Amino acid sequence: MDAVRAPDGAPQAGAPGAPAPAGARPPVALAHESHESHGTGAPMVLLHGVGLDRRMWDRCLPALAARHRVTLVDLRGHGASPAAAAGVSLTELAADVAELLSGPTHIVGFSLGALVAQRLGLDRPDLTASLTLVSSVAGRTEEERAAVARRQERAAEDFGASAWAAVDRWFSPAWRAQDPGLAQRVIDTLLANDRASYLACYRVFATADTGLWQWLPRIAAPTVAVTGERDPGSTPAMSHRLAERIPGGRAVIVPGARHLLPLECPQELADVILTHTGAHPGVQTGSHPGAHPGTETGAHPGAHTGQESHRS
Repeated sequence: MDAVRAPDGAPQAGAPGAPAPAGARPPVALAHESHESHGTGAPMVLLHGVGLDRRMWDRCLPALAARHRVTLVDLRGHGASPAAAAGVSLTELAADVAELLSGPTHIVGFSLGALVAQRLGLDRPDLTASLTLVSSVAGRTEEERAAVARRQERAAEDFGASAWAAVDRWFSPAWRAQDPGLAQRVIDTLLANDRASYLACYRVFATADTGLWQWLPRIAAPTVAVTGERDPGSTPAMSHRLAERIPGGRAVIVPGARHLLPLECPQELADVILTHTGAHPGVQTGSHPGAHPGTETGAHPGAHTGQESHRS
């Protein structure tokens, strides 16, 4: 894919295929682990959200590893991976992940990881067999942009209060009462973050969708965007925007769910992912659920019925 050119002939900043900007840091070696139950499955990489780590995929892993060769990754600045310096870019985070890939790979990204997945789809189409964008932001409104900027400021001023506020957004009172240990594990993960790395990566999460927006129509990989009906930050409207903006994109909305789909409804999410990659037991390879735009579909066995839309 040729890079888009500015009037002076230089590649336009942020364009697919553009060289790294001056001063960009080289890729870092990410902490990762591989899982597979069957050796013939296509490779898949799972990318977590800001402040979390690869353990957030534990509940989805058995179903996905039964059909794919799965690699779990700690993004730069998270888990056991190297720290993230101030000013780290989405392009750099994506380049780190690209270093782990040896060929076309199904990329599944959650929240910040979904932005990294989109950047990979633009910069390295040779490595992206498909994209599953879980709880992704896209095309924030001015009000949404102001809200995430306030959360970024709060994280800088009072990291602990910011972490607890995130858990309050992510867990409904009923879910928290039902699974208090999980909420505690999530808050423990957030509080264990290196503060400087967290703030550097949160800035990417808070701002990078703006730079991605104009390039989304150039994503060639089959793409599905999935989010929870009650996610206040990565809203259903955002998943529909992605589906409309990316050629052939689809949106799936999980009724009643909030932000943490890999933890709140892992089976439903795994069904969406495996159907998209063609590895679901009930779906032929390369096929997509046969639903019309805007209809309800029960195509995923054992899942909540999800509203789905398509763009062709």
